[in-house]
Amino acid sequence: MSNPASTLDQLKAFTTVVADTGDFESIRKYAPQDATTNPTLIYKAVQKPEYFPLLEKAVADSRGSGLVGGALSRKIIDDLLIAFGREILAIVPGRVSTEVDARLSFDAAATVEKARHLIGLYEKSGISRERVLIKIASTWEGIRAAEVCEKEGIHCNLTLLFSMPQAVACAEVGVRLISPFVGRIYDYYKATTGRDYVGDDDPGVRSVGRIYSYYKKFGYATQVMGASFRNIGQITGLAGCDLLTISPDLLEELQNSDAPLIRKLDPARAVAEELEKIPMDEKSFRWLLNEDAMGTDKLADGIRKFSADIVHLEQIIEKKL
Repeated sequence: MSNPASTLDQLKAFTTVVADTGDFESIRKYAPQDATTNPTLIYKAVQKPEYFPLLEKAVADSRGSGLVGGALSRKIIDDLLIAFGREILAIVPGRVSTEVDARLSFDAAATVEKARHLIGLYEKSGISRERVLIKIASTWEGIRAAEVCEKEGIHCNLTLLFSMPQAVACAEVGVRLISPFVGRIYDYYKATTGRDYVGDDDPGVRSVGRIYSYYKKFGYATQVMGASFRNIGQITGLAGCDLLTISPDLLEELQNSDAPLIRKLDPARAVAEELEKIPMDEKSFRWLLNEDAMGTDKLADGIRKFSADIVHLEQIIEKKL
């Protein structure tokens, strides 16, 4: 009698599983299709002995570049991001997401320039742009930058997404993929209400479900990738989502479970839902996001935290220099 399929293998049957880590061994272990990184994950990774050589090489390769100060640190960080991305793409068959500096979140022109630079570095190293997603914060300016990038064939992953207006604006400009943050939405409501949330009652799960249904109902090609999970209940509650990016500890839990998995999100059911189209321009975006206290708070908080980790990474580099 054959062993029952793990919950992870069951999930892979109708959702693309993505590893949310910069740890290469974890990626190998769970065989995801894609992998995502962010400044926090890279900052944590380079503090581990096994990844320190990547940082040392990025520093060594930049000596003699003629750059100094902040310009030199930014070059080294860009080279480090590409080094991690290349290593990950040697493991996964699909794509890697590489993030633009969060300090550019309100500068559309600078975000486009950085995206072009990063994709250029990948292409110089022999990596096709089809295998890379440039991660950009889902501010109005970030979405405008993504619109330009997508027209140039630079595909984007719009991150730090917490609200429907962000999701609608991303879909309207045709971004390749969005990453709504389930766990951080859950954190906000748990902290503000004092309640715990389980299963379909989880506000993060409900938020991603609404976005998924809206996209399928109105025929948007943008993919939905749930992110930032706190427990496997949130993951199984979104089984059937286009993609889910999952941390190694939760991948381990899913791998060690053989609990039956029921598909929760389905395109056919989503199309049948009664939903109204939401008109979206800059004024509507800013007003609707402003009216969403959670979305406003978590977007600002996420940008601050990612920016802080970039600064920490710069400090490590400065010590090396």
